[in-house]
Amino acid sequence: MKLDSLRSLFIEQLQDLYSAEQQITKALPKMMEHTSDSGLKAALHEHLDVTRQQIRRLDQIFDNLGDVKRDGAKCKGMEGLIKEGDEIVKAKGDPETRDAGIIAAAQRVEHYEIAAYGCARTFASLLGRNEWAERLQQTLMEEKQADEKLNHLAERINIEAKAA
Repeated sequence: MKLDSLRSLFIEQLQDLYSAEQQITKALPKMMEHTSDSGLKAALHEHLDVTRQQIRRLDQIFDNLGDVKRDGAKCKGMEGLIKEGDEIVKAKGDPETRDAGIIAAAQRVEHYEIAAYGCARTFASLLGRNEWAERLQQTLMEEKQADEKLNHLAERINIEAKAA
């Protein structure tokens, strides 16, 4: 990797996000499978659909970039977050407590994405690529909405976990 311009940094960030989103599409079904709360399961399923739309938006940006590879490198940050989430998913014990742990793991993922999409959107804007910035802003808003939904679910599920 060579970062010699804001454009090259932007491309590196897009590749990182592309890898992260691909990893998330594989992790969410595993989380859904081990979730006992129907509301949490529905939220994760909805976010899987949204994630696929986000990948399509990234594809559109890559198409406009020309000969830039989408899969430049594996996102190690997301890989670590998903690995931690897998440990929670596979843990034995109380289902409500596992659901609370799944929410915590999912929110870590959302926060990573919020930071990454915020940076990429700013870089696109600075590069004068407003249509890319708008696509990235749309995804950023979706990630924030997913985090808010998880917060809302946690208010109930965490209390259930405490009572278990």
